[in-house]
This record gives sequence, C-alpha cells and structure tokens, in this order.
Amino acid sequence: MPKPTIAKPVATPDNNNRAQPVPGAGPRRWLILVHQLPPLPSNLRVRTWRRLQQVGAIAVKQSVYLLPDSAESREDFEWLKVEIEGAGGEAIVYSADHVDPAAEAALIEQFRHVRQLAYTELASELQRIQRPRASQRGPAGRRRDLAHFRERFAGIERVDFFGSAGRDRVVTLLAELETEMPSAAKGKGQQAMAGPGDSVQYEGRLWVTRPRPGVDRMASAWLIRRFLDSRARFAFITDVRSAGDALPFDMFGAGFGHEGDRCTFETLITRFSITDPAVARIAEIVHDLDLKDGKFGAPEAATLGIAIDGLQLSTTDDSTLLEQGMTLFEAFYRSFGRTMRPSRPRSVVTRKHKRGRRK
Repeated sequence: MPKPTIAKPVATPDNNNRAQPVPGAGPRRWLILVHQLPPLPSNLRVRTWRRLQQVGAIAVKQSVYLLPDSAESREDFEWLKVEIEGAGGEAIVYSADHVDPAAEAALIEQFRHVRQLAYTELASELQRIQRPRASQRGPAGRRRDLAHFRERFAGIERVDFFGSAGRDRVVTLLAELETEMPSAAKGKGQQAMAGPGDSVQYEGRLWVTRPRPGVDRMASAWLIRRFLDSRARFAFITDVRSAGDALPFDMFGAGFGHEGDRCTFETLITRFSITDPAVARIAEIVHDLDLKDGKFGAPEAATLGIAIDGLQLSTTDDSTLLEQGMTLFEAFYRSFGRTMRPSRPRSVVTRKHKRGRRK
C-alpha cells in the first residue's frame, strides 16, 4: 500500500503516550488510518465503516481516515487495525504533524460540520417527541426515550473534538425532557446543587469540563475563580463518569450545567445568588452567543465570538486556552464595572454676586 509522504508510523499501544501539545508551540498532531479490505467477508466493509463513524473519524479520501491525535484515538485506530488484519485485510496507522494551515483549518471545519449535523438531527427528534401527541406515551416509554437520547448525545459529544455548534441546543431539549419526567426517572449520579450557604465546600477544588473550551466554559471558569473558589484548579475530561471527586461544569449528566433555557454561566449565577450588575451584563452576552437565540440582543456577542474563535485558533493547549478566555472575561468585567458604576452627583457651585454700594 502507498504510504503518505506527510506521515510517519505511529507508536504501538505499548508506547502510546499522548502527544501533549506545548502551549504556544508545535503544530497539532493527527492520526491517519489507511486500510485495504478483502472482498470477503462481505459485511466487513459495513462493519468497518460503522466503527469509523463511532470513533468520530472522517474520510479524507477513499480508505483514508483521520482523527486528532490522542491516547483514546490511538487506541481506537489500533483496535480497528487489529480487527481489519484479523479479517484478512491490511491497515496502517500513521502520525502526521506537518499539515498545511489552510488544509488543517478545512479539516477542523469538516469535523465540526459532521458533528453539527448529528446534533441537529438529534435536536429535531427531541423536538418531535415533545409534541402533544408524542407526549401521551406512558412513563415507562418516556423513560426509555430519555435513556436512548442520553446515550446518543453522549456518543456524539465524545467525538465532538472541536466544539461544534448545536450541542447546547440538545442539552436544553434534554433538560426540558427531564423536567417532564417523574423524579425517579431523572439522571442518576448528578451532584447536589449548591446554594450560597454551601460555598465552603467549593473552596480549593478541582473543576472539570470538556476539552476545547468555548464561551460558556470560559465564562464559567472565570466566574468560579472570581466569585466561588479563588484556588480553583481546572482539568478536562471527555466522560463525566470519570470525574471522581472533581466538580463537573458544562458537562451533561452531572454537576453544574444548562437548566431550562439557562446556559451554565447563568446556572452558576442563579445557584450561588450572584447579583453583581456587571456579571449580569456578561451573562446576557454569554447566553446569546452560547444558545444563539438572541434572547437579550447583546450587541457585544458577535465581537466576543470572533475573539474566542481567534483564541481557539491560536493555541492547541486547552489549559492555555481556558486561562486566556478567563483573562478576556476579567477584562469585560472590569470594563463593565467601571461603566456601570453610578456617577457622583455633580456639585453645584453658586456664585455670589457682590452688590455694589449705592452712592
């Protein structure tokens, strides 16, 4: 089989340490799977295609598939390689780190487009099931529906490597569906939500969220460190079940997330009774940019969105990206705090006019 000139063979699973990007340095790394399938068994091609869809790979040409490099992606491709070779086919996994910037941007957009279509399809099904006629199903049927949609959402989110549009709309629809469920049918394992009186238990904690933070996660992390936990540490996970004692935020199924038509940032404000006017102003911008419903008509949303897109394109390191986003929101907060500060009443000086003496 021809070998791509841009690539070099990837390490075997015995030496599959994840290639961690260095903040501000080094290109993004990619994994490439090239396969050649035998004519028999006849269902091997369909099985391979389905498996590639499950792991989130995209086709760059016939029999050539791509994933962003990570320990999980390496394992997925290596297992698929074993399956193909076990059926009599050929497969090679390469690692590529020299991709033309324009081509890389197009690849990332392709990943986002595929995931966005998946979110849109799921959102349409959720809207359909909430129609009056569909809502007449019994409790058992609705519980099965909820479990099914949760599983589908988790599958899409797991392979949403670049923060595609449409996710938050699905989260909102799932939350609405959950509110219609009996309490026993709602998600298990969700952490008890806090009020302002419980803030002590949130000091010096590890907070976890999804990789490639966007507007809601950046703003929420800033709010957490600014108002809730000055010693907060942040990390990134793809499966909320691996959170352990950490506090998840903006992750479906646990911790602090979307509630009704509120984004995670708004949920945190509500739960901890934060009444700062500058924070409320920021919340309107975050809501409009995150949920894209134009609820507040915040004029700053478009500009902030461009700035965040630029930050995401400037670094491949999630921790660096989050810190830069938090700095951005600190700047917004200080600016709004100054402009929204009540102005002092201007002192009125009355000039005394001396009356001339009458002669």
